[in-house]
Amino acid sequence: MAAQDFNILLASDSYKITHYKQYPPDISKVYSYFECRSRSEGQFNEVVFFGLQYLLKKYLAGPVVTEDKIQEAKIFYQLHFRQPVFDEEGWRKILEKHDGRLPICIKAIPEGKVIPRGNVLFTVENTDPDFYWLTNYVETMLVQVWYPITVATISREFKKILAKHLKATSGSLEGLDFKMHDFGYRGVSSQESAALGGAAHLVNFCSTDTVAGIQMVRRYYGCPMAGFSIPAAEHSTIISWGKNREKEAFESLLDQFPSGPVSVVSDSYDIFNACKRIWGDELKERVMERSADSTLVIRPDSGDVAETLLQVIKILEDCFGCSLNSMGYKLLPSYLRIIQGDGIDLGSVDEVLKKLRDKGWSAENVFFGCGSTLLQKMNRDTLNCVFKCSYVETNGRGMDVWKQPVTDPSKGSKRGRLSLRRNSNGFLETVERGAGKPEEDLLVTVFENGSILQEYTLEEIRKNAQLWQEDIIPCQHNQDHLQAEQQHIMNAVH
Repeated sequence: MAAQDFNILLASDSYKITHYKQYPPDISKVYSYFECRSRSEGQFNEVVFFGLQYLLKKYLAGPVVTEDKIQEAKIFYQLHFRQPVFDEEGWRKILEKHDGRLPICIKAIPEGKVIPRGNVLFTVENTDPDFYWLTNYVETMLVQVWYPITVATISREFKKILAKHLKATSGSLEGLDFKMHDFGYRGVSSQESAALGGAAHLVNFCSTDTVAGIQMVRRYYGCPMAGFSIPAAEHSTIISWGKNREKEAFESLLDQFPSGPVSVVSDSYDIFNACKRIWGDELKERVMERSADSTLVIRPDSGDVAETLLQVIKILEDCFGCSLNSMGYKLLPSYLRIIQGDGIDLGSVDEVLKKLRDKGWSAENVFFGCGSTLLQKMNRDTLNCVFKCSYVETNGRGMDVWKQPVTDPSKGSKRGRLSLRRNSNGFLETVERGAGKPEEDLLVTVFENGSILQEYTLEEIRKNAQLWQEDIIPCQHNQDHLQAEQQHIMNAVH
């Protein structure tokens, strides 16, 4: 469906179309909120808020209700429910009274902010008492922000791990933004998933092959070019030369891309033979002719991730030598690096970098790529994303409301009007029951009555999501341990 043909009346769980009949008589306000529930067994303690601006600009901004869309929805729901439950009069009132613009107000934390789980991320309420039912009608659309939030959160967790090892083994974070490459385009469910997920990764990194994500950031977040890539081989461009001409395939890539970095998948047959005999012998002089600006990036793509990488880097050391950086860790020549894109997840990246460090190698030597684990292997329950009603007004009187299931206390919801503040200890906390002070509230009005009131650029979002010192070095004890470990390895390699 083209964007101009999108019908907001058909963009919700169908049962919601009947809710205007279910609220109490004389209700005039419904106020709801979105959060990532806190769970003791959860893998992630904090989340990166991202993606709401895209949903608002693409689907909710401007006059989204028309007579044609009302008639389309009327026919659809008659067929769907087999009884007349569609609120034709209510939707036409939005058209006539508000020019087809949705009379709701949305307040949200700034995009890119890193927020502990269990806190309010945005709130929604109707601005016209006639349309109390609209608040939770838009839940279906808005809750889909769970996906870019989850991708941005996982991507940032990758960044924490990479930053920790890079800092420990090189003394700086230079090049961190290019250490994790998005290979996920083909592994997601749709073009829009690729766009949203790819954009969410670009909150944390600048390295990607997911063009849809770059395009989305250009259109909705004001960044002309957010992600970068390099020429790279795939197995088809290698094996099409035939098994006996693997050396010619490799050499052709060096000829075709004499300047600038190039990535060559080298495990079509035997990764160890390719590194030792072809790259490290037959094409050794060609490789050594390249510079730090024209790096050859060798890509293993099968086998046990850690063991394969350790063998590959040892072979390359034997063939090309290495030097020691300022921290005393080994570094391949600047014209040679490795990228691992197979079997990558948060656990394997940490394991690989630990094993490399144990052998005296700097994290500078290796780049990583991630596909479906980055963009697809997740769902709404990964971060327990929910949208709940917490306040209503009936007959002019406000009332805090909540759910509290006896069978699962963890599903209890918040009460009343909410705000987010930083308390006297510096920690973010949600204030319930309307008790928050407006001047302390970190929630910003981003949407009201069909208009976008606040927009964020990718530059602003990246700044909001940047790593903190404690993300890289959690505590002094860990730093002391790292320093002792570094000294041990320096003594070993010397």
